[in-house]
Amino acid sequence: MSEAKTIAIIGAGIVGVSTAIWLQRDGHKVILIDRDGPAAGASHGNGGVLASCSIIPVAVPGLLRKAPGMLFSADQPLFMKWGYLPKLMPWLVSFLKTTNQTAVRRRAAALAPIIGDSLADHQALAAGTGAEKWIVPSDYLFLYRDRAHYEGDALGWSVRKEHGFAWDILEGDAFRAYDPIFAHNIGLAARVGDHGRIRDPGAYVKALAAHAEAQGARFIRAEVTDFAQENGQVTGVRAGGETIACDAVALCTGAWSKQLASKLGLNAPLESERGYHLELWEPSVMPRAPVMVASGKFVATPMEGRLRLAGVVEFGGLDAPPSRAPFNLLERNIRAAIPGITWKKTVEWMGHRPSMADSIPVIGEVPKLAGAYVAFGHDHVGLTGGPRTGRIVAQLMSKTKPNIDLSPYSPARFSA
Repeated sequence: MSEAKTIAIIGAGIVGVSTAIWLQRDGHKVILIDRDGPAAGASHGNGGVLASCSIIPVAVPGLLRKAPGMLFSADQPLFMKWGYLPKLMPWLVSFLKTTNQTAVRRRAAALAPIIGDSLADHQALAAGTGAEKWIVPSDYLFLYRDRAHYEGDALGWSVRKEHGFAWDILEGDAFRAYDPIFAHNIGLAARVGDHGRIRDPGAYVKALAAHAEAQGARFIRAEVTDFAQENGQVTGVRAGGETIACDAVALCTGAWSKQLASKLGLNAPLESERGYHLELWEPSVMPRAPVMVASGKFVATPMEGRLRLAGVVEFGGLDAPPSRAPFNLLERNIRAAIPGITWKKTVEWMGHRPSMADSIPVIGEVPKLAGAYVAFGHDHVGLTGGPRTGRIVAQLMSKTKPNIDLSPYSPARFSA
């Protein structure tokens, strides 16, 4: 192990908290800084699936053709706040350039080492923290109307197979026997084993953060505005009107990372992919396992006392208020997927997925500035990949070489 350092971690979501715990296990002192407290953003509101097989990006062949029609339909899971379009355009042009098989395979190859063993990564992170109770091993099912609908996703399934994922097909009566609550027009499920779910993502990340604090982490609730540096080395972070001294810093602020990354010399093409969830408390029926309903591109995950529906992509930036239409769509979709479902109360949430134009997160040491590390841009798989990402960053900061090729995630690709 390298000599003990004092390390400031900006952002107390799953990536930042994971980084903190792995750094503590390596003997370092940790300062966790977040303007809102642990698990205040996407780490609270995500779909709750440890979705190891979700290595396929949103940007797939055919999206460019389908997107205009999706944007003008209230029944499609893609929304736009049109006033934001001029600001979005440079990112969107770059993003749409990746809607080809080569880019899909590149993204899958980059994501598989980070998320491909997520359940085990979470179990290793949570061991001995008290947060283990929130982790549930489970299947993960993708639901389709029929065989033809499933075969429409052939590229994604072939890429998963190339990366060692296996699944079985449940059709008709076999699917009904597995889980009888779904509509009869959902006739096929692709069931992937060895996955997991989190019974309450917010409580889980808060429990991990509480463990880090109990192990000596200092928590500061403040907004970081800049970095202190001397002779090409980070010496502190500026937050809440003061400079907090540290030997190194890790930037893990998700969709809010772009501005601070620019102060580290990175021009990261990062956007908020606004996501929505609807929680149905005390539902009359509960799925046996988390499901991705392919027709609506949303996930339904059993959680503690409620069923969480998460999905939808909306482009509108970090500041605009939530839209009504995505919530309405999620409710229509679950009523169609599970006929007759009832529940006691509904809780709504909107948050921000950090999406890179190339769909590959930025993880590693910043060029030209010693002691500065970044870890953001996980789009739909931040919870899934948080523990492994945190471990990689902790290893880099401890001068230990991770056992994967880090070049796909290199911050140097966006060095100004």
